[in-house]
Amino acid sequence: MNRQPVVALIGATAVGKTALSLSIAEKLNAEIISVDSRQIYRYMDVGTDKVSPSLRREIPHHMIDIVDPDEKFSVSDFAEKTSNVVSRIYARNKIPLFVGGTPFYYNALFHASLNSELPADDNIREKYESLANSQGAELLHMRLAEIDPETADRLHKNDVRRVTRALEIWDLTGKAPSQVYKEGEKRDYGFDVLYIGLSRPREELFSRIEIRLEQEFSSGFPEEVEWLLDHGFNERYNPLKGLGYKELIDYHKGKINLDEALESSISRTKAFCRRQQTWFKKFEPVVWFEMSESNHEEEILNAIQNHLHNEDRPE
Repeated sequence: MNRQPVVALIGATAVGKTALSLSIAEKLNAEIISVDSRQIYRYMDVGTDKVSPSLRREIPHHMIDIVDPDEKFSVSDFAEKTSNVVSRIYARNKIPLFVGGTPFYYNALFHASLNSELPADDNIREKYESLANSQGAELLHMRLAEIDPETADRLHKNDVRRVTRALEIWDLTGKAPSQVYKEGEKRDYGFDVLYIGLSRPREELFSRIEIRLEQEFSSGFPEEVEWLLDHGFNERYNPLKGLGYKELIDYHKGKINLDEALESSISRTKAFCRRQQTWFKKFEPVVWFEMSESNHEEEILNAIQNHLHNEDRPE
């Protein structure tokens, strides 16, 4: 198989991926593929920091607004659809540029994902989610640590969704999730990826997170969540349990005030940022750039061009 060269712009939330990607895409004649597990959902615009429709008309973006918030969309769905998108971009003689901060999407596409869907059961999932709500997320994580220390070590104790999914796989297969993934048939999509990593000091990232969320809360985010609730999209659905959305649902239900919703959103986003930094440290091959010193655009463009035109690419 002749491996197709692709480039991915990675880094923690608020590091500056979007602005840089637009400039790079324009200079490379590239089309952008969003690697964001929340931007796939329609109607969730402000809280997911989507690029405006006008900018998307200038520079095509893919894997945005794919499904409604009450529809299921798996990692395998993302990998399969994205592989097709890359083929179409190359057919137009354009360059695919991946941009986003969702590590498990990258893993599925570039590091061999399971070729078939894992079993699922909504009743089992709801059982564990109810248990987390009544007795705490830490209890679920302790349960996972007993049956699969490897997966428990990889997942944060407050990541209820993925801990619940791991326990669901255990209940349905009788095997540790880490074992299931190792034994499963893998799908290789044939890409040769170079990661361009963007970084900033943690305190600078935290400051940028605070500024961005304050802007979102004053620029239509509460109204966006109100619209979602009015149209039947609520916390039953995983996308509405995400950063900012959960807090604003609680606000609209009178459980907390708007300032409390903002502070909780900032706190959870900072925790997510720390986890992203940990995850991305394990990615390879990565060329890292410190964005607080400069945007390094010329260096990044050179690294991309070298990768795309590498004549010694492995097959």
